[in-house]
This record gives sequence, C-alpha cells and structure tokens, in this order.
Amino acid sequence: MAAWFPAWAQPVSSGITAPLPTVSGNDITLRIARQTMRIDGKLSRAIGINGTVPAPLIRLKEGQTAKLTVINDLDEDSSIHWHGLILPFQMDGVPGVSFPGIKPKSTFVYEFPVVQSGTYWYHSHSGLQEQLGHYGPIVIDPAGADPIGYDREHVVVLSDHSQLSPEAIFRKLKVNPGHFNMQRQTLAGLLAGKDQPLKERIDWGKMRMDPTDVADVNGSTYTFLVNGHGPRDNWTALFSPGERVRLRIVNASAMTIFNVRIPGLRMTVVQADGLNVVPTEIDEFQIAVAETYDVIVTPAEDRAYTFVAEANDRSGMGRATLAPRAGMVAEVPPLRERPLATMKDMGMGDMSDGAMAGMDHSGSGDMGAMPMPATDPSCPPEHAKMGHCTPAGEGGAMAGMDHGSGGMQHSMRDFSVAPQVKRDPSVQTISPMPMDRMGEPGQGLENVGHKVLTYHDLVALERNPDVRAASRSLDIHLTGNMERFMWSFDGIKMSDYHEPIPFIEGERVRINLINDSMMSHPIHLHGHFFELVTGKGDRSPRKHTVLVQPGGTASFDFTADALGDWAFHCHLLYHMHAGMMRVVSVRPKGDGE
Repeated sequence: MAAWFPAWAQPVSSGITAPLPTVSGNDITLRIARQTMRIDGKLSRAIGINGTVPAPLIRLKEGQTAKLTVINDLDEDSSIHWHGLILPFQMDGVPGVSFPGIKPKSTFVYEFPVVQSGTYWYHSHSGLQEQLGHYGPIVIDPAGADPIGYDREHVVVLSDHSQLSPEAIFRKLKVNPGHFNMQRQTLAGLLAGKDQPLKERIDWGKMRMDPTDVADVNGSTYTFLVNGHGPRDNWTALFSPGERVRLRIVNASAMTIFNVRIPGLRMTVVQADGLNVVPTEIDEFQIAVAETYDVIVTPAEDRAYTFVAEANDRSGMGRATLAPRAGMVAEVPPLRERPLATMKDMGMGDMSDGAMAGMDHSGSGDMGAMPMPATDPSCPPEHAKMGHCTPAGEGGAMAGMDHGSGGMQHSMRDFSVAPQVKRDPSVQTISPMPMDRMGEPGQGLENVGHKVLTYHDLVALERNPDVRAASRSLDIHLTGNMERFMWSFDGIKMSDYHEPIPFIEGERVRINLINDSMMSHPIHLHGHFFELVTGKGDRSPRKHTVLVQPGGTASFDFTADALGDWAFHCHLLYHMHAGMMRVVSVRPKGDGE
C-alpha cells in the first residue's frame, strides 16, 4: 500500500545531506538556463541557475561591493530581483519598472554596495519563471560580530513545484479558480460532523463563497520542496547533540504559505526578513511567500527530528530531517484537519457564524456597512464614535444595523466604506468590518495547543533608524473576484494603472492595507524596509513583506528614503500576474519643500 500513501508519508531515501552550492566573492557569474530536476525520483522541467534548483546560495559580506554578471541562456527575457536588498533602483531587477530586463542570449551586470546583513533571496521577476525554479538564497555576513551565537547553520529553502507548466496552472485558475481545491465539504463530512452544518453551508452558498477556499494552488498539483528535494528525498540537516543550530528559512514558493514546526524541538526566532529581533521561543510559525525567518534550535538528544513545512490549507507538506547522522528518520506527523474560513475571514470582525442569517446576500450594496472598530489603525480619530469607525459622511456609526429585527444587516458590496475602490466586476466584495489581525497566528493555527508566532511577538533588537510619526496615511484595498481569478489594488489591476503611487524623498507615511478578499496576501515593497504598527514603539519589527490575513488589516510605517521607481505587489505569483501590483515612485524634494 506504500505506493498509495501521500508523498510526505512514503518511505524515504537514505538522506541527502549535501548543502546548497555556494558562490561568493566580489565577482560572481550566474547563468540562467532550462534544465531538468529530479524530485522524489521523477524528472521535471525546470529553469535553474548554474545548473541547480534552487539557484546557488550567494554568500556576501556587509560592506563589500557586489558584482553579479547574469547570463541569460533562455530563449525569452529574464531577470533577477534581489529580494529585500537595499540598492539603487536601477539594480532592483524588475522589467518595465527599474530596468528593461535581460534579453535572450545576452548578459547584464548588477553592481551595488552591500549595506546590510542577514538572510535574503533572489528570483526572477519575468513572467512565471519563478515557479519553474528560478530562485535562490542569499546570506550576507555582518561586517562586525554577529549578535546571534550559533555552532552550525543550515539554509532551508521552501518552495512548491508542479508537473503542470505555470502557464497551464494560470489558465486553469482563470477558467475555474477552484480547479485545484480537492478539499471541498462533502455529504460524508456533514454526516460525520466534521464540516459546517447544513444551514451554514446554505448561507455560504448564497454568497457564492467556499469556506474551504484557503489556497488557490495546493497539494493536488504541488510537491512541496525543501532545498529542491521532495518529501521522499529526505533532505537531512546534520547536528551534534548540544549544538546551537541556526536554520535560515526562506519561503521561495510561488503560492504556498507554510506552517513550520519541528515536533519535539522548540525554536527561538532570532531574525525576521533579514533583520535581528529579540529572541522569541516558539513551537511553530507561519511563513508567508517571500518572508524569511532565522531560528535557533538546540537538539540535546542523539535522535532524529522531522522538519515539517505544512501547507496552510493542509493539502500537503514539505518535510526534511534534522539528525546527528545521515539515514536517520523520525516519525512524520499526519496532516492536521484543514481549516475552514469564518466570518472574520470575510471581513465580518469577530461575529459568530450564526450572524450570517442577518446578512444582506443580495450584492445590491443598499444596506450600508458594518463599521470597523475605532481601534483600527486606519480609523482617523475624528471618525471614531461609539467604539466604531465610520467614514465621513456615511450617516453615523450605527449605519447598516437593522434594529427592527434585532439583527444586523451587512452589505459586502458597500463601496461607501472604500470610496477609492473602483466599482468594477473585478471587485467581488468589500469587507464590511475589517480588523487588525497582526496579533493572530494565521488560519487554522488558533487552537493548536502550543505557542505559534505572531507579528506582535516580534521586537526589533536595535532601535528603529527613523522613529518619527507618520505625516500622512494611505489606505490601500486588496481587492479581487475569486470567481474570475481577478486580483488588484483598489479595484484596478497593474495593466490599467497609468500613474505610480507618489512619495516625496524622506517623508514618513503610514500604509493601511485592507484585505477585502477571503485570501491571505503577502505584500512586498521593493527597495525599503517598513515598521509594522504593533505597539512596539521604537523597537517595531522591520520587514520587507507582510502577510495580510483574510478580511483583515495590516498597517506599517515607512520612510521613503530610496529614490526611484519600485514595485509594490502581492507575492503570490499568480495574484501578481493577474494584476495585484503597483509601482511606487519616490521623487526628490522640490525647491522650498
């Protein structure tokens, strides 16, 4: 029966312990080319760099000048974006934004000073090449002493791979966005009491929503990889009992948010997105696409541990082994029960699912909107009334509540709470009551029985370089139509934008991201770090990517200190490809400003 087990539960190899190939120095050559890769014994088509997937680990030193000669051996344009690196915008590597791209059979030289240290990564920003293996890790050693002490380190690159071409995946999503969802609720699940009660299913059906729609592409087509190896390959990281082992974990996947844990071994988070944080001991963390986390583990026993990277919809997992010797394996835990979306994931705040009966499912937008909490960071003080936030001119804080029935009427098509959002078929819903969810661990992780990292747990190890209050704020709605697989910011996709989002050099701005969809969105700003608004003052965690939970909000402050044009987008590859991207333009101060 072993052949019928899921990949992560099948017998494994004797263990692959080879580290990632590494390139370093002041003059590095990288060659992009098509190749094949073998995953769990099966050959797949891929795009690699220097013959490997993931691409080689680039090891740099803070203070050096990096010169990277990139040769494009493909028959199509390509590029490399240095994710999280602070550099001149002409070197950022986004075709059509900061440079023209690298033509087939041609060469481009990236050259920039290395002004930071930490764990980062690089990938293609051309078409859908990233899905095929065009990604790799970067480690930058600090110029001085590293405040993080460790005896051994391993770089761990998480990713997803399909035998389907990325173009075929995108076509299927456009025809039927639920194509890859093999975890829908069933009659058997209803009778067994595992799925939602029938009445709630009917309510969700009226809204044409599916509570099992957590990941657009998942384990039905993906194999989840650790350093380019499938679950049966058993990639193994070695240790000696008692050592402090640093794991530099990069989520380089196209579409997969992972929940990472090592059963029987606690982890201490020491770095997030390349920047040091106050050490925080946890049992599990959710890592969004494009995020990096460094953790310290200290295995004391002479035994193997399983490294689990479970897809957030629990349709599969990447797995590896942490062991004193090659060939060892530990028990692999079964996949946990898949999460179901709730009213909170629809932007209904903390309402119970029973409140659905009072909702306006008509889509007419006549009923007004349930106001957002006054504590929401996007709520101006002058609009905070009776514990809620009401947009100016919208009839008071109690608008949208039906007092006659004793219930509450809600419209998920009330554009009055999002006046800048374009009324368009691409916008399926507007969250009536979005709330700050940065203090939550992520979908399905609320009641796992152990400590799960949240953004509120992160505290910067050093004081933030700019502690000024923001001089202005900007709301950006994350919008989409899940039935048509259309994604955008403020209802307009990238190809329809004509002007970038403007900022003046040196200004301090608060960005409020408001998720009007039922999907999580990892939002990445190129060329800058930003400070999450989590109440940590001058030790706010600084990141380059933030995961905005479904129906939730996330706020950050940033200083527009890097001149030029920069990409700003959802890092789910097919969401970005469908239009969820903008350009941010940082312009010089004018005379007299």
